[in-house]
Amino acid sequence: MRVIGRMGQFFGLAVPPLAIVLQLGETISLGQMLVMLLFAACAFWIGRILEGYAGS
Repeated sequence: MRVIGRMGQFFGLAVPPLAIVLQLGETISLGQMLVMLLFAACAFWIGRILEGYAGS
């Protein structure tokens, strides 16, 4: 469970730079970038919760 949580956190940290690069390259729109950023924040948060539950 701890590994899954940690992977979710890493995924949540990797998506925002990717979203910014894709938006600067005009591959995605601003709205799509914001959705990706929101998804990344949720993935990080859920990963943190899973990692916390694995520790207890």
